[in-house]
Amino acid sequence: MKHLSILFAAAACISGTVAQDASQIIERARIAATLQNNDLQGNLEKKGGDKADVMLFLKGKNIQFQYSIKGRPWDIFHMRLGKDQYDLFEIEGGKTTRFPDSKLADSVAGTDLSFEDLSLRFFYWPNPILEGSENVKGEDCWKIRLNNPSKAGAYGVVYVWVHKKFGAFMMIRGHDRSGDLRKEFLVDDIMRLPDGTYTLQKMKVASMMGGRTAGISYLRFNKPKRAKPQGLR
Repeated sequence: MKHLSILFAAAACISGTVAQDASQIIERARIAATLQNNDLQGNLEKKGGDKADVMLFLKGKNIQFQYSIKGRPWDIFHMRLGKDQYDLFEIEGGKTTRFPDSKLADSVAGTDLSFEDLSLRFFYWPNPILEGSENVKGEDCWKIRLNNPSKAGAYGVVYVWVHKKFGAFMMIRGHDRSGDLRKEFLVDDIMRLPDGTYTLQKMKVASMMGGRTAGISYLRFNKPKRAKPQGLR
């Protein structure tokens, strides 16, 4: 279903002020996630539920993603990117309409991913903050805080852990406006693409309620031709 995106450029030197560092780090994660030169196909599945086919790719500054359940017609979406803009649209019957903010937190194909999640819309929020370094599954990561500049969507604050070497995100935690944890994304495996960049291969998404797991879904992408899987276990 949509643009996800998710993934990873080779390590680069990061310099400048803290604000510049945070912007550079999240920009690398965005580039990795939006698959600048690659298309991906895979599936999205809720534990114990149906499986949806998923495709995502980048067209210029438009990130497009789509999904289909049990061979039904594709539901197609794209996000238009611009300076401080990250507008989500739906394509239906050849017509493009703005996706309502009131539905950003709705489930995609009955899974634990919302439309806001699958588009990684929060990656485009302005003024990221670098909060230091932390370890995720044995991997050294930068921790970035993203504050929601609007009232749209389910999250008030999102934290992103970005792999220092590969530039890909390893974990995301979304908190509501009361500070409660609502969603956790944890990357299980990444893979190397034919162009040498790294991207997501498997990710676990958990919905949280009252400090407990309320649901689990998995996003998996097929290995492109000549790609080399890089497990992170």
